[in-house]
Amino acid sequence: MKVLVFGATGGSGRAAVQQLLAEGHVVSAFTRRPLAEQRAVHHIHGDVMNRADVERAVMGQDAVVVTLGISENPFRVRLFGPARTPMTVRSLGTKHIIAAMHKHGVRKLVVQTTYGVGATRDRLKFADRLFFDLILKPQIVDTELQNSDVADSGLDWVLVQPVHLTDGADDAMPFISTQGDVGALKVTRNSVGRLLAQAVADPDLVRKSVAVSGQRAVA
Repeated sequence: MKVLVFGATGGSGRAAVQQLLAEGHVVSAFTRRPLAEQRAVHHIHGDVMNRADVERAVMGQDAVVVTLGISENPFRVRLFGPARTPMTVRSLGTKHIIAAMHKHGVRKLVVQTTYGVGATRDRLKFADRLFFDLILKPQIVDTELQNSDVADSGLDWVLVQPVHLTDGADDAMPFISTQGDVGALKVTRNSVGRLLAQAVADPDLVRKSVAVSGQRAVA
């Protein structure tokens, strides 16, 4: 398949690109800066906040993967706002993507949000809920909008909701649940990338929110 990845310079996005390539897909990365080490990737330069850039990139694709987010320190973002990325990058960027997909007849949309919004909102533990409210609140509000827009898009969507992300080397398949259940409360970005790539072609995950966590320990 021809797969377009938004947010390809972030940890999960980079991992998704690598896994999609390994599975034989033709991958395009929509970025503001190139992935120099990924020579097999078709680079599309643009800004997701610009509808014309997004429409140009989506045309001719078979599927779209979205891992948009703000990679800056969350405490600094809460106090001063983001320095490089708009606070509404998730919701408005994804809204542009959805509109472009409808315009060009692209059906498959895989979007990474976070565990604790949408279908898993009521499953969040107290400490995480407090962190969301005190530190991440503006970003969570934007993610909730993104999550809702995807679910209402009418496309063949998959919402991927990981727990706490780490940069570990592990790239095993994570523990996944469409009921909001979780295993270990940390999961590597490499593992999330593996699921994002799987979700592109997996008919069993269409129009489902998938909780993503680390594999449960074997007793």
